[in-house]
Amino acid sequence: MLEVKHLRFRYPGQEAAWEFHFSVLPGQCIAIRGASGSGKTTLLNLIAGFLQQESGTIQLSGRPLEQLEPWQRPITSVFQEHNLFEHLDVATNIGLGLHPGLKLTQDQRHLIDEGLLRSGLPGFGSPMPGDLSGGQRQRVALVRAILRRKPLLLLDEPMTGLDPEVKHNMRALLLEEKARGVTLVLASHDEEDRKILADHHWNL
Repeated sequence: MLEVKHLRFRYPGQEAAWEFHFSVLPGQCIAIRGASGSGKTTLLNLIAGFLQQESGTIQLSGRPLEQLEPWQRPITSVFQEHNLFEHLDVATNIGLGLHPGLKLTQDQRHLIDEGLLRSGLPGFGSPMPGDLSGGQRQRVALVRAILRRKPLLLLDEPMTGLDPEVKHNMRALLLEEKARGVTLVLASHDEEDRKILADHHWNL
């Protein structure tokens, strides 16, 4: 279970602090709803460890996360910036999520090919990120996050720039992750994303 308990945060100069308090079970998705600027991305950054809260706790399966560095947390995330390495090709970008030293097994290489195929990018292992459209970059980031097989997946507007058919395919991949027991925290303005993926909603 992911438990966010009385998590407080404010940016410098911000008068009122945000406070977040919710829990979600393994294999479920919670959709965070709110207007732009309401704190959705801030919440995901706090869980991921990119921001430090004033107070409160974040626990995953009873284990406190706030004392762990971002790379130590059993979390993977997809933010709107995509976070691809521009000097590495698509397959290498995805492979880094599977092994930081890129010592990949044949099965892992097959997983990369299958992920690209199912996301509508067959044979796209060689292009560089700069050669891709925004929607293609988003799909690569999603495939990399999914293949990391972490117990918690943070999604910030994950379907931005995708057409309806591609959205359908990517949602299917995320539903499979839920079936594996992965917990999803979803921040999305897309009502269809929330309807299909979310088991619970929490309003900011």
